[in-house]
Amino acid sequence: MSNEVVAKRYAMALFQLGQEKSKLETFEEELRTIREVFRKNKQLNSFLKHPRIKKDKKKQLLSEVFQGYSEEVTNTLEMSIDRHREDMIPAMVDAFIERTNEARGIAEAEVYSVRALGPDEEKMVQDVFSKKLNKQSLRIHNVIDPSLLGGIKLRIGNRIYDGSVSGKLERIERKLVSANK
Repeated sequence: MSNEVVAKRYAMALFQLGQEKSKLETFEEELRTIREVFRKNKQLNSFLKHPRIKKDKKKQLLSEVFQGYSEEVTNTLEMSIDRHREDMIPAMVDAFIERTNEARGIAEAEVYSVRALGPDEEKMVQDVFSKKLNKQSLRIHNVIDPSLLGGIKLRIGNRIYDGSVSGKLERIERKLVSANK
């Protein structure tokens, strides 16, 4: 069975458990932190995947790193180690967050801009694109990208909306090149 399928199953089980125990908010907050730890610390991934390190050592490390986290989340992490599925933890976290967002009518959006967006600009982007996507709201992650020259570019799931100056210049260039052929 592929890691993606297994990750979705773990995420769904944790999601249902969170709903039953009214801990969805807590689980999501903890899992977002876990995702950041896994993204920023490649040594942790190497340690967990290393075949010569015993399961007990791996579990001990995770319990120390994520001390104070809910029992359900830590048990899920430990179970993934018991079943040699430690490499699917980041995918499981992503699947869980995707599921909670879906249940709440929220979409995750990466907004690329030349400078940090102000609160009014974020609200305007959120209003326009949440209506386009039939979502209640957007969770915006602003990424600074000076190569855009101006405007913004949005990535929501596998969709990209490009309203940047550099994107418009590229489209004009393509039209000119194709017209000259």
